[in-house]
Parts: sequence; structure tokens; C-alpha cells
Amino acid sequence: MAEALYYTVFNTSKGWMGILASPKGLLSVTLPQATRRQALTSLGQQVKEAASSPDMFGDIEARFQAYFLGKKISFPDKLDFSSATPFQRRIWEATRLIPYGETKNYGRIAEQIGKSLSARAVGQALSRNHFLVIIPCHRVIASDGSLGGFGGGLEMKQYLLKLESLSTGKVI
Repeated sequence: MAEALYYTVFNTSKGWMGILASPKGLLSVTLPQATRRQALTSLGQQVKEAASSPDMFGDIEARFQAYFLGKKISFPDKLDFSSATPFQRRIWEATRLIPYGETKNYGRIAEQIGKSLSARAVGQALSRNHFLVIIPCHRVIASDGSLGGFGGGLEMKQYLLKLESLSTGKVI
């Protein structure tokens, strides 16, 4: 028997977001989308097996709404890493430790997990991150200071970095 899945879709000042979860924790978080339907679609095929249950998510909607208003917010939420490889999990856990309003480069993340020659593999692992903003892969940049890649597009990455820098006073 398949594990129960739950989802919620809600609006922020930047657009509609969706979250999918299992009893083990969050499975997926979307970036803001133009419509509710786009946010729901961005959650992937598993959402078809899930029940809409906003009450299951506590105050996470309010925290995302505050985040997109430029408030310094933390996301200590439990994550369900069941679809991640051990390497991805190590990268995601290291990335989750990057403080709000700060950046690290791909090479530093690779060094942090003891794989100093794996900067490119770090980028690949981050491209599969389903926990956007919570695992802040937007805070990981190239060693030359350029943005590098981002699944939500470079415009969104730049927006997130600027949003965080405004509330911390740091120029990114």
C-alpha cells in the first residue's frame, strides 16, 4: 500500500506555490508560479495521488509569505529524502547550512563534503533539489562570482539573492 501524500497550494506576493509531503516530511516545494494550476502542475505526477490538506503544513505557508515580503525566515521543516541518492542528500544537507543572505560556491560545497574535485557533481545534485528555498541552492554560485545555474531560471535566482540581501544589508 502506498504511503499517504498531502499537498497544499497557496499564494505569496511573488506568485502561487505548492508543497507536497508524506508522513516522513516534505517531498517537494515549488517556486512561485503565475497561477494556482501552474503551482499544482509543478509538484509533479505524485500530486495526483495526494490529498489537499493545508492543515497538515502548520505555519509554512505564512513563513513563505513572509519570506517573499523580504523577511528573514528560517525553514527547519522535516524533509523526506527518500528519492535522493546518498550523494545528493549530503550536498543538500550542506547547502541547507548556508546562512540566509550569504553565498558559497560549488567548489566550497564539494570541499565541505570531502569531495574537493566534485564541483560539477555538486551542481548536478543541486539541479535535482526538490526543496527550493528550504534547501537554498540559489545561494550557491560559481567560483568566479557569477550566478551559475538554477532550475528556476537565473532571473529567479537573482531575485532571491537580492531579496535576501535587502533584509540583511549585504550586497550579493
